[in-house]
Amino acid sequence: MFEANVLARLMAIIEDRKANPPERSYTTSLFQGGVAKIGGKIVEEAAEVVEAAREPGDDGRSHLISEAGDLIYHLLVMLGHKNIKLSEVEAELAKRFGVSGLDEKAARSEQANTEKGSAE
Repeated sequence: MFEANVLARLMAIIEDRKANPPERSYTTSLFQGGVAKIGGKIVEEAAEVVEAAREPGDDGRSHLISEAGDLIYHLLVMLGHKNIKLSEVEAELAKRFGVSGLDEKAARSEQANTEKGSAE
C-alpha cells in the first residue's frame, strides 16, 4: 500500500540515525564516510537508474522502480548529512511551479553570471 508521506518518514529515520547512530547501520556507515562516500553511492545509483531505464518490459520497469528508490534514499542521506530538510527541497520545487524549465534555467544562468561579475 502506498503511503503519501513515505519520503518524510524516511527522512525522519535518516535524521534520527544521524543524531543517534546505531553501531550496525548502513545509514550510519554512509554518514561516517561523509560527502565522498555518500556522493559515490549517488553517482553509482544514478548510473544504475539509467541502465535500468534501458531495460525493456515489466522486468525493466520493476528494476527501474527499485533503482529509483535506491537513488532517492542516497540523495536523502546526503541531504541529512548536510542538514538540509526535505521541506527545503520541497519549497525549492514549489517555487518552480508555473515557471518554464527553460526560463528557470536561464534565470539561474543569468544570476550566476551576475554573481561572477560582482566577484571580479
